[in-house]
Amino acid sequence: MRRTILPGGGNVRRAASLLAAVLTVTALCAGDVMARSYPFGPRTRSVNDLGNQYVPFHAHLWDLLHGRADGGLLVNWQSGFGSSFLPDFGTYLSSPFALLVGVFPRDRIDLAVYVITVLKTGCAAAAMAFLLLTLRPGRWWAAGLLGASYALCGWSVAAASYNPMWLDGLIALPLLCLAGEWTLTGRRPLLAVLVVTAAWIANFYTAYMATVGAGLVLLLRLLLAGLPRRRALAAAGRAGLTFALGMGLAAPLVTVVYFGSKHASPSRFQEFVPATGEDLAARLLPTTYSFGTPAVYVGITALLLALALPFHRAAPAAVRTGWTLLVVAVTLSMQWNPTHLAWHAFTAPQGSPYRQAFVLCALLVIAAWHSLSYGPPDRRALLAASALLVLIVAVASRSHLIRPYAWPVLLLAAVGALGGLALLAGTHGGRLTGGTRGTVLTGLTVALLVGAQFGEATANSAATTRQRFANMDNYAPWGERQRQQSQAITEADGWPRYRTDPGREQTVGNDPLLVGGQGAQYYSSHTSDVLFRTLTALGAGWTSGGRSPQSLDNAVTDVIFSVGARVHSPPDPHHKWPPQDGSHLTVSRSDVPPLVTVRPSGTAAHRRTGVSAFGPSPYRNQELLLGTRVYTVPRLTVRTATGKPPHGGDAAHPGLLVGAPAPGTVGRPTITARCPAGSEAYLWAPRFSGTAWLAGDPAGRPAARFRSEPSGARIAAMQPLGRVPSSGRLRVELAPERAGRIPYGAVGCLDTARLHTVVQRLKTTGATRVHVSDGTIRAELPAGGTGTAVVAVPRTAGWRCAAGDAAAVPAKEYYGLIGVPLDGSSTSVTCTFHPPGLRLGTTVGAASLLTLVLLGVLGAVRRRRRATEPPAPAPTTARPRERMTGVG
Repeated sequence: MRRTILPGGGNVRRAASLLAAVLTVTALCAGDVMARSYPFGPRTRSVNDLGNQYVPFHAHLWDLLHGRADGGLLVNWQSGFGSSFLPDFGTYLSSPFALLVGVFPRDRIDLAVYVITVLKTGCAAAAMAFLLLTLRPGRWWAAGLLGASYALCGWSVAAASYNPMWLDGLIALPLLCLAGEWTLTGRRPLLAVLVVTAAWIANFYTAYMATVGAGLVLLLRLLLAGLPRRRALAAAGRAGLTFALGMGLAAPLVTVVYFGSKHASPSRFQEFVPATGEDLAARLLPTTYSFGTPAVYVGITALLLALALPFHRAAPAAVRTGWTLLVVAVTLSMQWNPTHLAWHAFTAPQGSPYRQAFVLCALLVIAAWHSLSYGPPDRRALLAASALLVLIVAVASRSHLIRPYAWPVLLLAAVGALGGLALLAGTHGGRLTGGTRGTVLTGLTVALLVGAQFGEATANSAATTRQRFANMDNYAPWGERQRQQSQAITEADGWPRYRTDPGREQTVGNDPLLVGGQGAQYYSSHTSDVLFRTLTALGAGWTSGGRSPQSLDNAVTDVIFSVGARVHSPPDPHHKWPPQDGSHLTVSRSDVPPLVTVRPSGTAAHRRTGVSAFGPSPYRNQELLLGTRVYTVPRLTVRTATGKPPHGGDAAHPGLLVGAPAPGTVGRPTITARCPAGSEAYLWAPRFSGTAWLAGDPAGRPAARFRSEPSGARIAAMQPLGRVPSSGRLRVELAPERAGRIPYGAVGCLDTARLHTVVQRLKTTGATRVHVSDGTIRAELPAGGTGTAVVAVPRTAGWRCAAGDAAAVPAKEYYGLIGVPLDGSSTSVTCTFHPPGLRLGTTVGAASLLTLVLLGVLGAVRRRRRATEPPAPAPTTARPRERMTGVG
């Protein structure tokens, strides 16, 4: 019987793309319904970095689009006390899909990110279906089915669904392969360049991997085309020029992201450990999940077709060999550390290790398409593929990733796929009765294959969502807690006269972006090393190996950073912390100096002003930035729960070891010291995990919570404990969750009266007016000021400052903050931010644009000359024109 192909190549591709997108979107939503996941159920989908990073960044984009953000594309004034935003924009928000957040209400930001995720996945399916029919003609519904297989692959569902910017790479790969096809035939040169540019702007990280994958596909296509050497080299040159120009046009953003990563705090990377053969085989099957193994599932139908290709006699031998070897080579490259690093731009990934797995999924789907486009595999090929599938299942059965519910899903999917492919092979070529019966059999075949894949993909999505929720940190979607925080911050906000900190009890790692305010909290791949080192030296805590500094509830740092209002929220009930009696959201206010203050010349703090000059004590480091002594750091007496002195540490593990009390022990570990009566006591214990409180505190302050991890991925922040009693003797009781260390200078007692005097002096000599725009801060100062104007902003690379009418120069550093020398004649200070790499990227982008224009003009001139030349005489014998779309 006839193939089911719509008339006209364009209609075929559009129909296949539409089918792929509809199947993908429907299966994703059905999977979330089964998993009872947001927005179809009570289970949140904001796991890990989705809730901590990406939803807050999209909320900030909403604020930018609606004119409500503090800052612009250059500087984000809300996070990290002022951070470079363009690298974050290029990493998380530069996809054109991200703009869709603007059409949703602000309090439905989680829904907006979900819709964007689903739309991106559907577009990836449509792009792959379009590519498949460009590579080889075939059945439109089969192309749509395999397009959905690609978009619903294990990497997409397990990894990219909560890293939505990676989905741009899922879309980019088939589009870049299309651009490669156009370069082979010399068609659409401008569109090909723009496709490359769009891919690299949308997300350069996965675009790099997609470019490598598209390059491998293009090389194989060139080899299979059998072109003369000169034509092959010309096609390769066109492809290289196209991709170089496309990446060059994206350079203004890509270089900024690159330099932002260079200036970021160093991450703590884990050594790469290849996945075992059992786990690799298991990840080819549905409903398997793990964080550290390659998610290369593409569906049983696509897998069977890819496995059948080497045995499919209807396909040319070169096609069978080439695509099979490419799939094997890429699989092996993922398991060898040097090539594994090459896939990740020679930078070890922090977190999930197999981020390039979507390239292998694409190659499996393309191999499956080649197996089907030459006619359905015959009985011999299907039997061989089935045998290989049984072998994969046998190896995978030894993996702990195979859970009991995987077997019925796998069985039903295999029966449906094999039955559908067998029926397809029987109807191919008219071997079965035509007419009505043939139409019915074709419909049954399509229904069987589509139904099997839909059910399998839905079950895989649901199982993955449930397992991801069970194994990762998760965060509640926008609700009453966030609404109250946002309202309180809006009412207290006084930017830029002072900052409003969203509070120590954070909801996510980027609270300032999500609920508003201007604080220390900031979670990004581009968290600057200067911010990380400065806040750590001042006693702040952090997570994610230092990439996520937290708010520091401390009166001295509030003065240093001009935090005039602070939100105090109860513990987030979503994290199941023990409730505190009578706890509710409050806002405290402080008398603080402006954002720009003046430190007089000749003081001890003025002589050495680099971050490296900080010492081991955060109390003394705070005093260096403040410019005067305000703390008493007493000698401590630390006792374990049994009343004995704890073990001391060494150079590698400083501090006193305090462990959790043994079961049945009555006492608790304690810290005792003597401080001035009425001073404010603080505890700094970055390697301690548990709670601490001041015994006999008349204010009845709740116990302070400390969270750290033995691995060093998280350290605890300094915490206020309360007022020192009139006796001057303080006793801190500890409730450790596990063994931790108490530093020798753990307790600091703040003289609040002296701090108030310092504040009045800083207000008198500080800025009388401060104006802040996107990348500029300007302060007016009292006349005659000398010393150093200190801007309460981290001195990250890119800041240039000028005093008065002087020329701007690279900003000085004052203990991690921006410093501007004053000579007594200047009454203003102006600092502007220039993102590192922007000038270089703009130069490269302009050169690429100029080259593209020149090539376009030359091409137009050449075509015009050819149009005016007389036509050449027709040859006596004409050779048929070679069609690239029919090549392997």
